[in-house]
Amino acid sequence: MRAGMPGRQAGTELVEFAITAMLLFMLLFGIIEFSVVMFDKATITNASREGARTGILFRPEPRDAGTEDAIVTTAINDYAAAYLISLGGAAALDVDVGRTDLNGDGVFNSGDEITVTVTYPYQFLILPGFVTSMAGELGLSATTVMRAE
Repeated sequence: MRAGMPGRQAGTELVEFAITAMLLFMLLFGIIEFSVVMFDKATITNASREGARTGILFRPEPRDAGTEDAIVTTAINDYAAAYLISLGGAAALDVDVGRTDLNGDGVFNSGDEITVTVTYPYQFLILPGFVTSMAGELGLSATTVMRAE
């Protein structure tokens, strides 16, 4: 062997580390991003339940659906503001409140159902421009149906 041969290997560890570190960090950040998506999905589901619980509470007559829908929306937005992970500022939630009059008397009373649907356009936290251009926007949604007390 010639004396200069071992010198050609100096730096291969650095190149190998650079290749494997990139894959490792992509996997690590992917796990973190997926965890945040799952947490936000659970938060949206809980916010939907919280809004439905607020909507089914007993209130004296006459009940005003518009005022009650505003109260439900406020409860959902408050819950999401407290627990939702969004680094892009306040979450832009789309809230839809529907009522089903099961006994057909035209009044929302005991036994009727309320349906609350919450939709949240998830914004990726890690490399948002890259992921959004590759996978598109991810919309998280949750629907809760409860009967009034």
